[in-house]
Amino acid sequence: MELEVKQLIAAMRLIAEEKNLPEDTVQEIVEQALAAAYKRDYGDREQEVRVAVNTSSGGLDVYVEKEVVESVADENFEISLVDAKKNKKDAKLGDMVEHYTTVETFGRVAAQTAKQVIMQRLREAEREVVMAEYEDRIGELVNGIVSRVESRIVRIEVGKAQGIMPASEQSAAERYYPGQRVKVYLKDIEKGFRGPQLILSRGSIELVRRLLEAEVPEMEGGAVEMKEIAREAGVRTKLAVASSVQGVDPVGTFVGGHGTRVNAVVNEIGDQEKIDIVVWDENPEVFIASALSPTKVTKVTIDEEEKRAQVLVPEDQLSVAIGRGGQNVRLASKLTGYEIDISADKTSDGDDAPEETMQKPSNNSHEPRKTTDSQKPAHTPAKADPTPGTVDQGKKPKLKRKSELENELLSAIDEHGA
Repeated sequence: MELEVKQLIAAMRLIAEEKNLPEDTVQEIVEQALAAAYKRDYGDREQEVRVAVNTSSGGLDVYVEKEVVESVADENFEISLVDAKKNKKDAKLGDMVEHYTTVETFGRVAAQTAKQVIMQRLREAEREVVMAEYEDRIGELVNGIVSRVESRIVRIEVGKAQGIMPASEQSAAERYYPGQRVKVYLKDIEKGFRGPQLILSRGSIELVRRLLEAEVPEMEGGAVEMKEIAREAGVRTKLAVASSVQGVDPVGTFVGGHGTRVNAVVNEIGDQEKIDIVVWDENPEVFIASALSPTKVTKVTIDEEEKRAQVLVPEDQLSVAIGRGGQNVRLASKLTGYEIDISADKTSDGDDAPEETMQKPSNNSHEPRKTTDSQKPAHTPAKADPTPGTVDQGKKPKLKRKSELENELLSAIDEHGA
């Protein structure tokens, strides 16, 4: 089957549209392929051939480079001085000149050669277009459609480009299926022998960061900012925020009215993943106590050299502080940059604890109990009672212990039975 030049010229525009390539690029690729085809049908593969597509006439202008000689021994590489001056008037012996000729069709073998060259060049051109389009978008969110799900890789189409999401970049709580529309974070572009490949992520902390930036316009003006993020994709995210404007609540700003802002992010990353937003503080002790939220921390001791923190929490808060599978303390460590060791503060609980310690108001403790005069401890010093068994009219009787009340009740029952 011969290659009709006019048909090929008409197809260039369609190729450009289908491959999303500039027409000039497609024309250049076609001209390179036709030069290879000319060598196959009319010349020698060692020749220097340049082909120009004449879109107006529907023909080809072929220029073959030849050396000007007195006597021509090989027409593929040499040209006489007389013929050379037809193309170049000032040509002289020893010059290299381009001999002009025209071609309207190619044979079957040449047509196959041109097709292979065109396909190869088009693939290379597509790769360059992908690189040019996406290399400046690394670090942004892009929309894609899942094309195929493999054992450890999810393949995603992003526009005309192909991307992969490795297992390490997937969310543990999500299941992917072909045709699913997803918003992903463009992490990198790898250049392989098959062309550039987009590396996409749904498990990166940067996905949460970019989603929050879109929901919280105050960040652009610098009123609030995200200081640190720690994430276990599909399970939990901890976010430390701060405000540079007096009177602006950073946590409330990120949560939004009725939780609209943070809920929009949760809807995107999956309802199974929870987001904890805490206030960042330059004091590491305060920051660590805040990062362990919702735990009520009793005391934090810092070792700056080892970057470790010893944290005391009430005994009934120990499991909350550690979290399921150590998740809470692990995320708090990532968030603060300190290795956190948690232990129970047993002195903060029990009946023998000093009254002022149990009732001391604090931001990290439960609401203090109210104490009335009738609830004062039984061991509170009182004036001597002159008459045993009587009560001073100016003072209310002391509360009896539970054991004393039980003994008196048993005695009364025994007397009544007697």
